[in-house]
Order: sequence, then C-alpha cells, then structure tokens
Amino acid sequence: MHELALPLLVGLIIVALAFDFLNGLHDAANSIATVVATRLLGPVQAVAFAAFFNFAAYFLTLAFPALHKVADTVGKGLIDKDLVTPSVVFAALIGAMFWNVVTWLKGIPSSSSHALVGGIVGAGLASAGLDTIQWNGVTKTLAFIPLAPLLGLAMAMIVMLLSSWLARVASNRGADKAFRRLHLVSSAAYSLGHGLNDAQKTMGIITVLLFSTGYLSGDFHVPHWVAISCYIAIGLGTLTGGWKIIETMGSRITKLDQHQGFAASTGGSVMLFGASLFGIPVSTTHTITGAIIGAGVARRASAVRWGVAQSVVMAWLITIPASAAVAAIIYGITTLF
Repeated sequence: MHELALPLLVGLIIVALAFDFLNGLHDAANSIATVVATRLLGPVQAVAFAAFFNFAAYFLTLAFPALHKVADTVGKGLIDKDLVTPSVVFAALIGAMFWNVVTWLKGIPSSSSHALVGGIVGAGLASAGLDTIQWNGVTKTLAFIPLAPLLGLAMAMIVMLLSSWLARVASNRGADKAFRRLHLVSSAAYSLGHGLNDAQKTMGIITVLLFSTGYLSGDFHVPHWVAISCYIAIGLGTLTGGWKIIETMGSRITKLDQHQGFAASTGGSVMLFGASLFGIPVSTTHTITGAIIGAGVARRASAVRWGVAQSVVMAWLITIPASAAVAAIIYGITTLF
C-alpha cells in the first residue's frame, strides 16, 4: 500500500475525471458522426443526444452488472495492481491526455482508449519493468486493435445487406422514412455502448488508485460514486463536441445516407456491447470507423476514400507507443522530485 494524503488523492481523481471529460470531447464524433453527416440531427441536437445516452449507460449497468468488466481489465488487467503507485497513475493520465490533445487539435480520430492503455503500460514499465505487465490483458487489448474495426466492418456489411433485402419491396420514400427512425435508434444504442465502454476505463484508473493507496478495502470493485462521476464526466465532454474529428468521421471517409448510417451505428453498437460483456477495452473510434467503411463498401468499394482511411489507420498504429513514451517520460520527471 502506498500512502497518499487526501488532498493529493482528490487532485489525482480530478485529473482522471479531466481525462474522462477529454475522452468524451475527443470521441463525440464516434457517437454522432453518422447522424450529423446524414443531417438526421443538427450538430447541437446530435451532441446533446449523444451526451444523454453516454450518461444513460450508468443505469444500464445497474440493471446488467456484468457489463462492468472493462473497468476490471483496465484497473488490474494491464499492469499488476499491487505495483501501481500514484506516480504511475499520474504519468499514465498525462501521457494519454497529451496524445488526445495533439490528435484533437489535428482533427485525427485516434483512440482515447488506446492512449490510456499506452499510458498505463508506459508508466508501469518505467516504474517496475516487464514484471508489472499483465500480458493476458495487454494481448487481448492489442488483438482488438485490428479486430474491432474488422468486426465493426463485417457487422455493418451484414446489417446493410440484410436490411436491403428486407426493404426490397418498399418504396423509396417509405424505406427512407423507416431508415431515418431506425438510424436514430441505432445511434442511441451506439452512444450507450460508447459511454459504457469508454467511461469504464477511467473508472478502472480511479479504482486502482483508491485500492493502491488503501482508500478502498476488500475485493477490487468500482464504487458507485466513481461510476456515476465517470459517466457524468464523459457525458459533459461529449456535450462540448469535437467538430474537426466529426468532419473526418462523418463525411471525409465516405458519404452516408440514412440506410448506411443505420447499418454503421447498428454494427458498431453490437460490437461495443459484446466487448463490454467480455471486459475488452476496445476503441470506439476504431469500431465506428470500420463500421462506416463497411456500410460504404456494401454499396461499392469506390465509395470509400481509402487515402483518408489509411491516414486514420496510421494514427491508430502510433497511439499506444506515443502515449506510452510520454507517460514513461512523465513518470521519470515526477520521480526526480
């Protein structure tokens, strides 16, 4: 157990919630890109809509506690929880926040989730070397860097093809009206999944901080006040939007209609709920990008701007090592004082 004065603990929790807020701001595009691009909702309406459902995920976990496994993976499944120190937590958060700010300013839809994973691993390595790494959790997370977008792509294509067949006898006007409604429902589901998976990452960080400093006793579990604080923070972050990234996600990769928006949101939400159920901290950015590409490819491969998609993938590949390097440097600086 590492002793930490209460004011410093409160300060670190505030930093963690600031990351959660930034996560919501950075990843707002994930929830609302399709509804903004298709003009189903205006930008302000869409942001408020997504923020509401990000927070509503809290009530979903009260009904289905099994969906809260991601917090366990982040809190104790990436590095040994008994070797976590306040300095490790601080360095991990700063490393992740630095990368988020850089990519947000550049309008690059990188992953806040993987920035945090990189920060945790980088700070852990700087603190205690390879012995601190929990390879099962790290391997599972790394495996879903390619799997999340591929599964999102596959699910969106399946939804696109199946719904096209079901709507084959409908008039154009009737189909468009139906898909507008379905798109709104699927976007709400995606926002729920986004809040569910992403807010838990900060919960895991705060919980392991409380555990390692003796402020949380007994089994490793997320206190209710931590959960609701994280859902509020990510919801408020989403409420501020992230307009540059929304442009990239919603229109630069491929043009979407209501049918494709519905398919992308549905495919992405299925993927997110499945990942949360199995405790896998996936990237909501990767997931929706794959789903949007899948919805576009289902019509024709030439509808996707592959050059833009390639630049997005490059950002994915460097997120974990970049945030890990920054976190390791921050850890080294903090231990000097």
